[in-house]
Amino acid sequence: MKYNQVTIKDIARELGISPSTVSRALKDHPDISPETKKAVNELAEKLNYQPNIVALSLRQSKTNTIGVIIPELVHFFFSTVISGIEDVAYSAGYNVIITQSNESLQREKTDIKALFNSRVDGMLISVSRETNTFDHIEGILAKGVPMVFFDRVYENANSSKIIVDDLSGAKEATLHLIDQGCKRIAHLEGPPNLEITKQRLEGYLEALKDHNIPVNKNLIMACPLGTIEEGKKATEKLLAMAEPPDAIFATNDPAAMGAMQAIKEAGLKIPKDIAVVGFSNWFFSALLDPPLTSVDQPGFEMGQEAAKLLIRQIEMKTKNSDIDVQPETKVLKTRLVVRDSSLKKGKKK
Repeated sequence: MKYNQVTIKDIARELGISPSTVSRALKDHPDISPETKKAVNELAEKLNYQPNIVALSLRQSKTNTIGVIIPELVHFFFSTVISGIEDVAYSAGYNVIITQSNESLQREKTDIKALFNSRVDGMLISVSRETNTFDHIEGILAKGVPMVFFDRVYENANSSKIIVDDLSGAKEATLHLIDQGCKRIAHLEGPPNLEITKQRLEGYLEALKDHNIPVNKNLIMACPLGTIEEGKKATEKLLAMAEPPDAIFATNDPAAMGAMQAIKEAGLKIPKDIAVVGFSNWFFSALLDPPLTSVDQPGFEMGQEAAKLLIRQIEMKTKNSDIDVQPETKVLKTRLVVRDSSLKKGKKK
């Protein structure tokens, strides 16, 4: 028999018992003898029997499956988030379907529709950098599907979210550069529609204000894609200024890596001439020359907390479909990982 053709009827026919007996044996029903249960389960394993999830969901209105939409699978931060999600979900008896929007609003719309049609019990979403309209999300929320946003969130009073304190992390990074004696600190700014970009910019500005350093808008360069190439081009423009910066705080590590490339190609030294700090603490940050100072985000913990919150909401809706689940927001702390790219004074904090 082929794997996908094995049914309860096949097992019943092989053992010469009724399909209802097989069904009850697989559910460990007390009316079925231990011998029959053993025979049924052994044959089910031998034939690679798997329950029909679709049929079960139609009967139970629950699939024990959650859907996840992330911007990019290759992104180190999001890969750690997925690990955290799966750690909690599988322990709680839930399967996980992962999709990626590939930073496309249209793909995000397609993914959310596909997950809904797959009858997932709830969704975990981190929006794409193109997402500036939310009708596709509102449509699913209106149908009562539990939904939790993480990292890149939909700012809606009725939605739950797990975020990191981007403002605090950016402020700590900028204060560190100020502590190293830097006064002309540039900022490579990320996608303008994302709340994390706004929070990181705000943290940068607050740090300057706290030390009475005037804000020079020419030192804030747009990097809407947050790529290595953008970081490099933006830094080349900064270095061409009459008074170039003595430090750069980038919205993410790829942009910071591009900045480091431009600085080196200009014949300047890091951090002696220009200090550099990134955000996210990608796995390659410690491998750069010099190693990159970066703001670490607890990706694994974020995934865990997002999955816990979603599953809790799913279970509440399962017990009472009419219940009005109250939205929750959890903010996780960041941590500045100081490395050689920013140490003008030659010491770690």
